[in-house]
Amino acid sequence: MHTKIKELLQFGTVGAQVEAKGWIRTKRINKQVMFLTLNDGSCQQSLQIVMSPSELPKELLSQLVTGASVTVSGRLVASQGANQSVELDGHHLTLLGNALDYPLQPKAHSLEFLRTWAHLRFRTNTFGAVFRIRHAISYAIHHFFHERGFFYLHTPIITAADAEGAGELFRVTTLDTPPKHPDGSMDYSADFFHTATNLTVSGQLAAEAAAMGLGAVYTFGPTFRAENSNTTRHLAEFWMVEPEVAFNTLDDTIVLAEALLKFLLDYVLKQCPDELDFLNQRLLSHSHAEEATMTLLERLQFVLEQPFARITYTEAIAILAASNKHGQFVYPITGWGMDLQSEHERYLVEHHFKRPVVVTDYPKAIKAFYMRQNDDGKTVAAMDILFPGVGEIIGGSQREERMDYLTAVMQHIGIQNLNWYLDTRRFGTIPHSGFGLGLDRFVLFVTGMENIRDVIPFPRTPGHVPC
Repeated sequence: MHTKIKELLQFGTVGAQVEAKGWIRTKRINKQVMFLTLNDGSCQQSLQIVMSPSELPKELLSQLVTGASVTVSGRLVASQGANQSVELDGHHLTLLGNALDYPLQPKAHSLEFLRTWAHLRFRTNTFGAVFRIRHAISYAIHHFFHERGFFYLHTPIITAADAEGAGELFRVTTLDTPPKHPDGSMDYSADFFHTATNLTVSGQLAAEAAAMGLGAVYTFGPTFRAENSNTTRHLAEFWMVEPEVAFNTLDDTIVLAEALLKFLLDYVLKQCPDELDFLNQRLLSHSHAEEATMTLLERLQFVLEQPFARITYTEAIAILAASNKHGQFVYPITGWGMDLQSEHERYLVEHHFKRPVVVTDYPKAIKAFYMRQNDDGKTVAAMDILFPGVGEIIGGSQREERMDYLTAVMQHIGIQNLNWYLDTRRFGTIPHSGFGLGLDRFVLFVTGMENIRDVIPFPRTPGHVPC
């Protein structure tokens, strides 16, 4: 049985007979010796293989190219290089799969080019680091909530509800063309579910129902938004973490959200030092690196250690309107009631407060129907957490638990077919609160990547489904 390269580099004993498997990253050869670097995806480092080329057939030597997969057995010896303690003195090599015309040669490739080979980019140093970090964050999310007594909930991917009320939905139907009622509306009675259905934009509404009986739950799954946006921060399919907690207020939820973000940062800094160091060096080598006030590692440590600033939406608008960059915003500050854009969020974080910011008490007209109305009649008990580089990374609120307030809002904006949701208020309603963390945006922040398409394995965006 072969041993993973991560284990060989960490725990390998000089003199041990071992077998390694992986893909060739590089090859150097002369008459006396051949050097191969082998990577199997288990860690950032590659294992150096040293062999005599005279022991291998010439035909096989010509097939040992970047991308080819091999099995190598031999003896671990002390490495002469500075980057690893051991290397493999190979005695026997078997070619598993050749890779003639392999498109990802050992040279610098642009991220745009690698997106055209999304199914192969996992083999590169950059994307190996990104997706090992994504795994570590995902594991830590489950660990965080399990430690605190939350129950993991699988909410429906196919649903009849639009949790956000935005209407940007992917419809689910088995009909080529749904018939219409006499009034022109679609008739879904012959469809699979006998009603209009769509891919979920959020598991929140179902999670609320579960929290009413289980106390504290969280969802962690894919969500979908048919928004025709080609920005570096938007995807049509993305992953959300959504806790819901019975009896929690908005303040309770802000505390929980900040604790989660700092737990995840602490975990990934401890568990992925090699990956973070590689990505840190990658950013330092970029031409614009001198513009950054902090390195990637410094920024992660800074956010981990600093308390988040807290302001209201009203205070945010005043700060933005008074800022010396007011006239330079692409989206002008038109006054109270406008929706904040990414450039506004980033200004608050990166220039004014210079740390993560929690913005609360947004105008009810620009927020979702389920958010609890404040006593002023104009705002809701909502909060967004803003991070440097990405803007909003968490959005949450205290939910409206008062039946009369909730039904009035739903009637005003025309939301129907949510009688089951109203039952959670009819029968033993309670104050409760929750939030949503965009996993992809958080990975974007942690890795220092600039485009959200580079932190999800197979990005789905308008006009683009790679596989």
